[in-house]
Order: sequence, then structure tokens, then C-alpha cells
Amino acid sequence: MPLPPHQTSRTLGKTISNKRRKKQLSQKQLADETLREDGQPISPQFLNDIERDRRRPGPFILNSLAKNLELDLDELHLLAGQVPPDMVAGSTDDNRLKQVMQAFRRTYRK
Repeated sequence: MPLPPHQTSRTLGKTISNKRRKKQLSQKQLADETLREDGQPISPQFLNDIERDRRRPGPFILNSLAKNLELDLDELHLLAGQVPPDMVAGSTDDNRLKQVMQAFRRTYRK
């Protein structure tokens, strides 16, 4: 999902990198604290790729990064171009999903 022109300079990678630096963490430290679904930490190279916007982490890793960096998870999902899983989990009503997305677009464009 492309960001509106006025927000293209704000990326997932820049947001994570800036917050990591503010917390005075190295990439290795943050990578060691950021767990995958199997309980293993992500690699520093994977974190580097995320920070350079070369890779997009899935919802589980986004959740771990949000917790470790004290960032808003919904904001990270938006910057990653993802719909938060809890917004679509078990959703069988296509009409309701369309209504939610239309409301989001109206609010986001303001």
C-alpha cells in the first residue's frame, strides 16, 4: 500500500532505526531481543535489511519490535503496508471489511 506523497519520507525502516538509536541499542542488541515465532531471535542482518526498507517483517516480528521499542503496533502495520491480523481474523463479512476500509481511507486522507 503506497503512502500518500506527504508521508513518503516516513518509512518502517526509518521509524525502527530512529527509535532504536534513541534507545541507544545496537542492531545486534535489538535483534537479540526480537523473537521470531519459533522463539529464536532475528539476525542482525535481517534487522539491518528492515531498517533499510529492503525487507518487510511479518506480523509476529512487527509485534516483537513494537514491544521492544515501545512503538505503536498499528502504526508499524501501516508503515509496513499490512492490515493488523486482529482486524481480519475470523472476518467473514466482506461488506463489513469494505466499510472498515472506506472509513479508514476517509480518516487517513484528512
